[in-house]
Amino acid sequence: MTIKNTLKLTAAAASLAILAGCASTGALDEVRMTAESAQADASEALNVANQAQNTANQAQRDAQAALQMSRENREEMNRMFERSMQK
Repeated sequence: MTIKNTLKLTAAAASLAILAGCASTGALDEVRMTAESAQADASEALNVANQAQNTANQAQRDAQAALQMSRENREEMNRMFERSMQK
């Protein structure tokens, strides 16, 4: 092989390596953008889930308060009924 051919092959190999590097960098950028988008989506989903949990917790507190009020009303009605029966 002549030096001229060796230099041509070396130049061609270097060009391919640079092109492969650029393609790899482009692919890495695309993967990074996809990962960042997935992270943003996951963060948004977590926020929505937290809001839903807060709403559910408030609904549970409201239901417990309504149950307590219902029990108190039932006890008061029972006392009123007992008083009316004693007369």
